Amino acid sequence: MSANALDPLDLYDIRSELSEEELMVRDTVGRFVDDQVIPVMREAFEKHEFPAHLVAEVAGLGLLGSSIEGYDCAGMNSVSYGLICQELERGDSGLRSFVSVQSSLVMFPIHAYGSDEQKDRWLPAMARGEAIGCFGLTEPHGGSDPGNMKTHARRDGGDWILNGSKMWITNATIADAAVVWARTDEGIKGFIVEKGMPGFEAQEIENKFSLRASITGALFFDNVRVPQENVLPGVSSLKGPLSCLTQARYGITWGVIGAAQACLSEALDYAQDRVLFGKPISHTQTIQVRLADMARRITSAQLLSLRLGRLKDAGKLNPTQVSLAKWNNCRAALDIARDARDILGGAGISAEYVPVRHMLNLESVITYEGTETVHQLVVGKELTGVNAFG
Repeated sequence: MSANALDPLDLYDIRSELSEEELMVRDTVGRFVDDQVIPVMREAFEKHEFPAHLVAEVAGLGLLGSSIEGYDCAGMNSVSYGLICQELERGDSGLRSFVSVQSSLVMFPIHAYGSDEQKDRWLPAMARGEAIGCFGLTEPHGGSDPGNMKTHARRDGGDWILNGSKMWITNATIADAAVVWARTDEGIKGFIVEKGMPGFEAQEIENKFSLRASITGALFFDNVRVPQENVLPGVSSLKGPLSCLTQARYGITWGVIGAAQACLSEALDYAQDRVLFGKPISHTQTIQVRLADMARRITSAQLLSLRLGRLKDAGKLNPTQVSLAKWNNCRAALDIARDARDILGGAGISAEYVPVRHMLNLESVITYEGTETVHQLVVGKELTGVNAFG
């Protein structure tokens, strides 16, 4: 490669737009993924096992609650958090999902809406990976309509009695605490439900063909008595869970770039090595056009997420902007994974190569934290001023 050649995975030299700290984060997490994540992810995916031994390493690098100041958290900026997600998902969406849930869906609401006692108890332990959290919002019948939640809580003396269920919950069966959103007579509230509370049960969902290296489960609440000190005092509306989703969606916009880069990298290598009709398939117009289209989509996604991160760090982020990037970047990554799988031909269905694993994972990523249609309608509402949901 000549001195002025472009990086195939970074055609617009996004790297040069990063600060020294952001570069250090990207490179450090990238080495961790290359050395410790990628070598174990194929087997973890095949065995439907979460590589729990990586949690201590992830925590040791300061990747849990990385955007929070204090409480043993790293206090990084939003672009750094995005780069963490990008590099982790280059390894596997399952590990990035674990970090997203712990950071954006559990630690964020405790930090934003919790009491001082709740912050002191949970945030340092979660930052160190000594306590694991999960986020209970989605319900079996609800999906894209969180306002239709059936889980409810009522006051009983100084406590609350919680009943209901949640579905498709990452970290469900390994969580020490679940941030559960429930309807009350005083609005929608967040409850920190602790493992071992009577009436609280978590069950793992088996037979998944996506996110197999991640733990997904269901949560059940049968007259669970939750003390008042476990209620998040800072919010009593859908703003609480929706603000958490905005944080997580932001990280996803970066994460899927990593998955797409992994697929393009393998497609490039394969196309240069695979010889058909007397020449490498990378020498054909058909393959070059497809590879170029992958690079175009990745470049567009990189520019969207970087701009999004700068807006977030400046305090100017609008949730609609996150929806646009989540929609665009997830669709781009899934299309890239599918096309890379096809370029590999028969080899593409083998776990020896990464595209089929990323392709299967991305089917979940494009669905959770708001389906593609939900984000299209969020943007449509912004453009027209009309709410077309429902």
